[in-house]
Amino acid sequence: MYPRPVSRRRLVAVLALTMPLVLVAGCSTENNAPAAEGENPRLTLKIGSSQPETQPNFYCGMKLLKERVEGQNLNLTLDLFPNSQLGPDAERFASVQTGDIDIDLQGGSAMSTAFPKIGVLDAAYVFNDVDHFFKWIDQNGQEFFKEFNAATKTTIVDSWYFGMRTFTATKPIRKPEDLAGLKIRFPNTPQFLANAKALGANAVAIAVEELYLALQQGVAQGQENPVVATHAQKFDEILKVASLTNHQVGTHYVVMSDKTLEKMSQAQKDGLFKAVRDIRAENRKCVDDETQKVLDGWRADSGRTVVEIDQVDRQAFISKSEAYFNTYFKGADLELYKNVRASA
Repeated sequence: MYPRPVSRRRLVAVLALTMPLVLVAGCSTENNAPAAEGENPRLTLKIGSSQPETQPNFYCGMKLLKERVEGQNLNLTLDLFPNSQLGPDAERFASVQTGDIDIDLQGGSAMSTAFPKIGVLDAAYVFNDVDHFFKWIDQNGQEFFKEFNAATKTTIVDSWYFGMRTFTATKPIRKPEDLAGLKIRFPNTPQFLANAKALGANAVAIAVEELYLALQQGVAQGQENPVVATHAQKFDEILKVASLTNHQVGTHYVVMSDKTLEKMSQAQKDGLFKAVRDIRAENRKCVDDETQKVLDGWRADSGRTVVEIDQVDRQAFISKSEAYFNTYFKGADLELYKNVRASA
């Protein structure tokens, strides 16, 4: 018996059903193919961060990057996911490694599980100030980031300033001894907890999402963060004393998945990298301006105490931290720590 002939009407119906499947399959593979030389493939990149939209590294960082990159007509679209929408720092960095997140803003401590040496750059008082940080990065970053890339299969494009980390608490902190008896919240990473010991603090590890309530309930009597972060997350509603110890240069590395870079044309990479690097100076000014604005507001508040930087025994904190880290760090980590301290 011969197969029954297919009517013209039925053939059209079958084609109508199968054609969308072919088109969908084509779209699903578009972002997975390596770029042909000279072409700019149409790509949508996910960029994540823990930063809320109220902080400078969002509106003077991520948002600015989206505008600059999309304005170059490179067939690149950046979808922004601030405020830990894609998960906490450590989880997001793992997703950058797998290529599920294309770009992320990350602190060194969160990435130190994959590359321990980068945690050293988050040590208390390892850098004297933000100028010292960027001087070291510009002179040593290329070699350091190559080593990071080999270990993690991710690429650090540059670093953006986040603000100097300092204390807000229930009482003034002018010298290491003032930390005695205070439970201070530090992020739950090995380097941040080591910073607490180096400074003489009694650390409690509390997720930032739970910190406001913990401060309300007295589970912690203080916390350390840049001024802009403390204000944006409203911790200053509870903690009325700010002590400008400036014990750590807060920075975010703009880190990309190598799997994403493999899909991009050279023109797309060049345009994106230039935009990230150009934003560095603008972002820093934005952070400085917002920090000054918040501090001016605090100083004008009669119900608040601001312990100015010249009222802090910074040398006592530095000496205590150096003594601690010169025994805490070992091998290559100790060598890196000493190199950074000597480069000031």
